[in-house]
Amino acid sequence: MKGKLYIIPTPIGNLGDITYRAIKTLQSVDLILCEDTRTSLKLLQFYNINKKLKSYHAHNEHKIVSKIISLLVDGMNIGLISDAGMPSISDPGYLLISEAIKEDIEFECLPGAVAFVPALVQSGLPSNNFIFLGFLPVKKKRNKQLQELSTEKRTMIFYESPHRILKTLTDFKSHFGENRLLSVSKELTKKFETTFRGTIQETINHFEENTPKGEFVICVGGLSK
Repeated sequence: MKGKLYIIPTPIGNLGDITYRAIKTLQSVDLILCEDTRTSLKLLQFYNINKKLKSYHAHNEHKIVSKIISLLVDGMNIGLISDAGMPSISDPGYLLISEAIKEDIEFECLPGAVAFVPALVQSGLPSNNFIFLGFLPVKKKRNKQLQELSTEKRTMIFYESPHRILKTLTDFKSHFGENRLLSVSKELTKKFETTFRGTIQETINHFEENTPKGEFVICVGGLSK
């Protein structure tokens, strides 16, 4: 009898932001796949969960996905988590899920924390119609994608790291104009959670004066009609 794959979202900062169902599932599986075992151990130890961990991340998923599928076929129940939030949303997960579908392996995706939802809600920008874009390409396709998005009317949501946020904001200014409204949230659910709202130029000025720290969610208003 084949095993089952569980897609389990984990807290994006505050360890209390995990469902009771997720905890029970982590307690029940035979193996937990995670991006960084050190990061995941902090969560598991907090909830007294003692399970075998295996690294599964963007740099090794193509090499080991067939092995994971074999374990599932042989009857092992496996949980997939990421360092924070929902697996496969700007994190590993899609490849394993697609292979599980091909092999007719049962899987279940639990609901839970994901960073862009609270960032969008508190941005003050339209949330009834939006597009999630994750991390922008770093090099070749970056300008092309931003040019295509310059006429996007929906609210656009991006993830960004602290060492690239000023470059990204400058690129937004070049393609969207300095007066486009946006919202930048960082350290969501943590003690020093903050959200800055303003025009693109005002946001650039803010981060030139305040050193960017933490992981960011950027919500950019769509082109006005």
